[in-house]
Amino acid sequence: MAGIIQEQLSLAEISHREVERYVGYSDQSTMYFLSDDDHQVYTVIDIPHIPRSYSTEIVVMARVVGDYIVIDEDTTDKLLVEALIINAGLPREKIILAYQGELIPTSAS
Repeated sequence: MAGIIQEQLSLAEISHREVERYVGYSDQSTMYFLSDDDHQVYTVIDIPHIPRSYSTEIVVMARVVGDYIVIDEDTTDKLLVEALIINAGLPREKIILAYQGELIPTSAS
């Protein structure tokens, strides 16, 4: 059991670190990193400086479910799945692209 808990914490730390790296700078908007460590959900949102110039949007969002990182949204040019594989050395099999319709294995939910 301790190994499973340690792995989940590790996936949460990896998700937190990699998603936070997507915060960037723009003249038109401000990006914020938001995290909910209790629920292991991490996101970057983009809020325009001029209201209604365009909608606030989720840039990237990931969460830990069981032994998987589930990516719910990714609107970037440098995809989070690639960052998780390259930077964190995660196998692709540990990453679920929910935004592309991949399903979370039922044993993980």
